[in-house]
Amino acid sequence: MSRKTNLLYIFADQWRAHGVGYANEDKVQTPNIDQFAKESMVFSNAVSTFPLCSPHRASLMTGKYPFNVGMWTNCKNGLDEVIMLKPQEVCIGNVLKESGYRTGYIGKWHLDAAETNFEKNPKSGAVNWDAYTPPGERRQGFDYWLSYGADDNHLDPHYWADSDKQIRPKKWSVEYETDKVLEYIDQRNQGQEPFALFLSYNPPHLPYELVPDEYYERYKEEPVHFRENVPKEFQTEELKTITRQYFAAITGIDSQFKRIYDYLKENHMEEDTLIVLSADHGEMLGSHGLMSKNIWYEEAVRIPLMIRKKGSIEPGTNDVIFASPDHMPTLLDLLDLGIPDTCQGYSHKNNIFGLSSEDPQHAFLCSYPGMPKMVKEFQKRGLNHKCFGWRGVRTKRYTYVVYNGYAPDEKQKILLYDNNEDPYQLNPTVLENRQQSELIIELDGYLKDYLEKTRDPFLLG
Repeated sequence: MSRKTNLLYIFADQWRAHGVGYANEDKVQTPNIDQFAKESMVFSNAVSTFPLCSPHRASLMTGKYPFNVGMWTNCKNGLDEVIMLKPQEVCIGNVLKESGYRTGYIGKWHLDAAETNFEKNPKSGAVNWDAYTPPGERRQGFDYWLSYGADDNHLDPHYWADSDKQIRPKKWSVEYETDKVLEYIDQRNQGQEPFALFLSYNPPHLPYELVPDEYYERYKEEPVHFRENVPKEFQTEELKTITRQYFAAITGIDSQFKRIYDYLKENHMEEDTLIVLSADHGEMLGSHGLMSKNIWYEEAVRIPLMIRKKGSIEPGTNDVIFASPDHMPTLLDLLDLGIPDTCQGYSHKNNIFGLSSEDPQHAFLCSYPGMPKMVKEFQKRGLNHKCFGWRGVRTKRYTYVVYNGYAPDEKQKILLYDNNEDPYQLNPTVLENRQQSELIIELDGYLKDYLEKTRDPFLLG
């Protein structure tokens, strides 16, 4: 009886699709990831359905749309509603464990309720949005655990394993987590059971300056080439420094990823391991005068996605639309495991292997007002904040967005971007109504279908 295929899923926080050398977009050095990409299937239209940490992660773990798992914002404190991934959800970790896999999770989790929702000074030492997730159902099927909720001290990180006592390694988080991955794989390599390990790097997430000098020094004297959609008034020395720091963190990830990749090669595990490299969402980095994420622009929405299994998956570029809920069903299908009926996403297995398939031609995009101050402003007016924010549809060519705003009195906007003709999304068509043309009617129909499918209360008007 042949051994089942291992799974190694690595994703970085706030890493945009442009931030890899092979993309020829950002001037970032990623020689090892570039080589991995040459040996992988690279998805050029992978998108974050809700370009924010917790919503994408919930979708990744469940194969469902973020709103359907109650993830209309990040897991945080300060809201009337406690936001968390409920233990009752069927997650990929549960399925893998029940299928005989040794399961592990290392790094940022950000799917458990912030402990400060329940007590001011938790015994674990968690502050703000952070949380210790104890052994049991809230770990969603993952047995090995070295993780934390949400904390951004990259140079002095902390973790919890199987007690509420913090582990503080005094090492850059990416390096330490890579150390632990290698330990884990080495132990699993000695056994007969297959493993499934998820590794969640927090960098290049801000604070951007928390990056080791050895990586920043590579960019310190390098000129910064801003994207065409970064306004001139934003092209400051401060943004140049931030850009270098962001690139430095990605280069650091590249160096640490090499250690993992080399181990798998040296130990002849490439044919036995499905390796995935991705992110939860992107980073604006000054484009359109914005920083961070949670917006429909390509810099925030598009994420890297590379899938490799030597001898099985043919390397190349694949332009299929690949959305957040698609990860779980695709991974399970590639591992020849059953896909739970709870999954709302699409399995791309047939497409990956060049078989006949009816691939998705569009993806749902969404965002909801989630900051406590925003929510309270809607509540004061007797309005449901979940009806606002923005929703959209992205195809291979177009991004269609209906924007209801993050404050009660904002006027609705309807926007259409032709990403082929206007790749920097500088000149959207501002639509008078949603019946303006056959194309708009078609895209609006897709949007309506998604709203119905997810039971989203968004006000189309």
